[in-house]
Amino acid sequence: MNLSRRSALAAPFFIRNLISAPPSDRVRLASMGASAMAYATLHGIATHPSVDLVCVADVDTSRNGRVAATYPKATLHQDWRKMLKREHKNLDAVCVGTPDHMHAPQAMTAMRYGLHVYCQKPLTSHVHETRQLTRYAQSKGLITQMGIQIHSFAEYQVAVNLVQSGVIGKVKEVHAWSNKKWGDLEPRPSTSDPVPSTLDWDGWVGVGRPESYIKDYCHPGNWRKRLEFGTGTFGDMGCHVYDPVFGALGLTAPLTVRAEGPAPTANNWAINAIVKYVYPGTPFTDGKTVPVTWYDGDARPSAEVEALVEGAKWPGTGSVIIGTKGVMLLPHFTMPQLFPRAQYADFRLPEIKANNHYHEFVEAIKGNGKTSTAFSYSGPLSESVLLGSLATRFPNTTLEWDSAKLRFKNEKAANVFLKRRYRAGWKVMGLG
Repeated sequence: MNLSRRSALAAPFFIRNLISAPPSDRVRLASMGASAMAYATLHGIATHPSVDLVCVADVDTSRNGRVAATYPKATLHQDWRKMLKREHKNLDAVCVGTPDHMHAPQAMTAMRYGLHVYCQKPLTSHVHETRQLTRYAQSKGLITQMGIQIHSFAEYQVAVNLVQSGVIGKVKEVHAWSNKKWGDLEPRPSTSDPVPSTLDWDGWVGVGRPESYIKDYCHPGNWRKRLEFGTGTFGDMGCHVYDPVFGALGLTAPLTVRAEGPAPTANNWAINAIVKYVYPGTPFTDGKTVPVTWYDGDARPSAEVEALVEGAKWPGTGSVIIGTKGVMLLPHFTMPQLFPRAQYADFRLPEIKANNHYHEFVEAIKGNGKTSTAFSYSGPLSESVLLGSLATRFPNTTLEWDSAKLRFKNEKAANVFLKRRYRAGWKVMGLG
């Protein structure tokens, strides 16, 4: 059989495997990133007995130590593009655990090689990227999973079950929050520092706007605060905390989104955001629309909402789902609590077994079932979260969203922030 690589990319998954897979049921994995959440991701997948970690790329070679010690057979690379070009015929799947701005180019490049993708949250840093990844994965029949691993925990599965079985009635409104503060009020320093010899700084910046290196300002940990590279507190935690709400209610795209609170600075996300959505109603909601509100930093729901949980410990991160019959408090992440207490005194939570989110991805590749947060689900979830972050750029403005046309109806200035312009040398077909 003599098929070109282009033909292989266009062929169904099973044909691609006939061309490139070894005569076994091994799943050959590459990782974008070697440490922190990238390591947790690759290790979570590689603990499946059918997985071989083939190669890893990290722009900072000083962060390779743990993966090198645990997976000595994996080859180490500094340039992920060169790694994929060299190794794609020896791979079946890729996991992406890099900063937010690199999720889309790495995931799309891998998928264009015909590889299945596990990508950390949020799926991308811009709404247009998310939509393009979702469409491409579906068009090629690729196995995908977003790294909201708590989706597979029993705690969140129980919460979804309670809502969908009507235990608290039809849902009237939702409030969700996180006390993290991935923002910065200070201007970007005008100084710069020498780039460490172990770091490919241009490769770290990647598709982003070039800027000088400042020690600890972005790499390795503070990039979430920066408009160019991260998505703030909401981007970090929204995909986790909104997930059981989004899934339980069967939400789609919002009708409107409105931010109240401080706007980002020239370079950094703000903190203490309040983002108010209105979604179309679903069979699980009360009325034609349902409001869902996000809070971060020190912002919190009103005293009236807090009073509904009857003095229960208010978690640093979590949500309150208010129904026509009762109220659910869902801490991030422990079992849900139901109120009024007297009404649910004899109620017993259903027993639901947790799944292994990472291994679910592997099993789906092997043809055993489906992933629970494929891009077809996690794409729309990520879009909602990213729209909320974007809305903070336009405080106290109700943005009317046209999901089909991927634009705001009433604020043309906001449409500029839906899509990233990739810099020269970093463009990826279908994205920038």
